[in-house]
Amino acid sequence: MALFKRGQVWWMRFSYKGKQIRQSTETTDKNLAKRIYDKILGEIAEGKWFDRLPGDEKTFRDLMEKYLREHSERNKAPTSHRRDKSLADRLLLVFGNLRLSEISPRLIAEYKYRRKVEEAAPRTINYELALMSHAFSLAMKEWEWVKDNPVSRVSREKVNNQIERWLSTEEQKKLLSASPHWLKEIIVFAINTGFRQSEILNLAWPQVDLFRKTVTLLEQKNKCKDTLPLNQSALEVLKARAKIRAAKTDYVFYNGNGNRIDARNLLRAFYASIKKAEVEGLRFHDLRHTFATRLVQGGVDLFAVQKLGRWKTTSMVMRYGHHNPESLRPEVAVLDRFMGKSSTNLAQSEKAGLARKR
Repeated sequence: MALFKRGQVWWMRFSYKGKQIRQSTETTDKNLAKRIYDKILGEIAEGKWFDRLPGDEKTFRDLMEKYLREHSERNKAPTSHRRDKSLADRLLLVFGNLRLSEISPRLIAEYKYRRKVEEAAPRTINYELALMSHAFSLAMKEWEWVKDNPVSRVSREKVNNQIERWLSTEEQKKLLSASPHWLKEIIVFAINTGFRQSEILNLAWPQVDLFRKTVTLLEQKNKCKDTLPLNQSALEVLKARAKIRAAKTDYVFYNGNGNRIDARNLLRAFYASIKKAEVEGLRFHDLRHTFATRLVQGGVDLFAVQKLGRWKTTSMVMRYGHHNPESLRPEVAVLDRFMGKSSTNLAQSEKAGLARKR
């Protein structure tokens, strides 16, 4: 009997039109797998069996449930898994009851157009398509549900990756003045570390070494472990928090109940303070942009900025670090040294010409 196991699941092997077929029975029950195998052999003998894949019967909802359960939940950070669930919910509204074999590039392109009409941001649309594409890719390469990934033939939306918003020193004063004390501490800490919102809210005391003036991030976007130095401003925030450290929680920043601050409550307070301070067009993530921009404007090497902000490439840092005209003045002044006396002679000639005209 050509049944064999992959993990706990029984698979079957048989020949069809001179071609060896390997297919999952999708059961861990050997007796049931045997009945499925015998049924297929009977259909082949009667000429009623065709080389079908599970995707002919599976729905997109089946695909998303398997992806979230077996891949996203096991391999991604909790925040990324929650985002995947949110993106999947949006996709399921349109594709949920369709069989995988019915989903075509045309339908996906129509979905993309519909999302644009709904004024979804290009980046959001791309996130949705990327999740859908990854699920189809696993279904094709690992789960053997489908032969093709239809999302791979649909173009992505063009996204403007140039970040142009950071906090000026004047805006910072206004924002801090308009913020409650607990939020003020988080804002100062964010500007001086470049930590992401989730990294700040998840920060626990075992990650902090006040003696060495460092913080260790254990789980983050690029899945690395980094020990990072703290400047005096960030260190003062942590020292102040250490004085009121709660015995019932390890969180550095916590709410009135001693629990992790909910991201929605943080953003609600943040945007209320922005409105009160009359600071326009600022997002919480722009505090991270401010961190990188100030480092670059202060003359810090781009490689060092990359390491401090934990970006994968220097080109990604260049999206965040922006020069203002005054920060570039010393660099352009270097050219004067190459002019030597000629620039002085030009100035003297101009003065002489003006004197003759008078």
